[in-house]
Amino acid sequence: MTNPAESLVALLDLEQIEVDIFRGRSPQESLQRVFGGQVAGQALVAAGRTTEGDRPVHSLHAYFLRPGRPGVPIVYQVERVRDGRSFTTRRVTAVQQGRTIFNLTASFHKPEQGSFEHQLPPAREVPDPESLPTVADEMREHLGALPEQLERMARRQPFDIRYVDRLRWKPDEVEGAEPRSAVWMRAVGPLGDDPLVHTCALTYASDMTLLDAVRIPVEPLWGPRGFDMASLDHAMWFHRPFRADEWFLYDQESPIATGGRGLARGRIYDREGRMLVSVVQEGLFRAL
Repeated sequence: MTNPAESLVALLDLEQIEVDIFRGRSPQESLQRVFGGQVAGQALVAAGRTTEGDRPVHSLHAYFLRPGRPGVPIVYQVERVRDGRSFTTRRVTAVQQGRTIFNLTASFHKPEQGSFEHQLPPAREVPDPESLPTVADEMREHLGALPEQLERMARRQPFDIRYVDRLRWKPDEVEGAEPRSAVWMRAVGPLGDDPLVHTCALTYASDMTLLDAVRIPVEPLWGPRGFDMASLDHAMWFHRPFRADEWFLYDQESPIATGGRGLARGRIYDREGRMLVSVVQEGLFRAL
């Protein structure tokens, strides 16, 4: 069986079909829509393929416009907006079956030495990831055994995810819960040494758990879902180099949910407590 990390690297390896036009695979899954992190990661690969290799990504801003269909290829069209002395800007449009489903603007920055530094530390002390159970282990403990479909999904999961707080399974367990969540994550296998692959893999992962912070005060994360959820937009700022196949802490919070939309913010740290990435996303929440 192919290692899920290898499958993720293959998923991010786009086919170039014309100048500044790329095609990405979309695996046939049982999901209603293509996972947003996949589209964001592939779009960022397309942008990166048209830039000089000495300028890493420093930010991206994206909108999810329509749900993508699993199993149908996605074409990424890149516009070369600007090539400056220090910054490079690219705009990417994702098209599936003739319809725009996603767009992204990414900025690349030639590394330079800053005159000062500061950062906020993680919001709290957390246990080491090795001391925490995987999501699959928590589900097996609660359910006794995973249903076959969930077992297959767990085996295909490209990231090891470990929640700092035990998962809530019952409605009475969410009462009084703050809209905060924290997880340790890393790819389940090596991702190679291309920095762009690690950046795009982490972009993929950043969409996996961020909206949990919105749901935590309302419903159990792993109980029956009462809401249809969809990512509306996504923004990221990359502060320091990192590897997505090494443990990183994703500290998440939701400052507000109103009008059918919930806002979530995330800060990503390495094991030494250095902030690597900042993330902001808004999601749509409609009662089922």
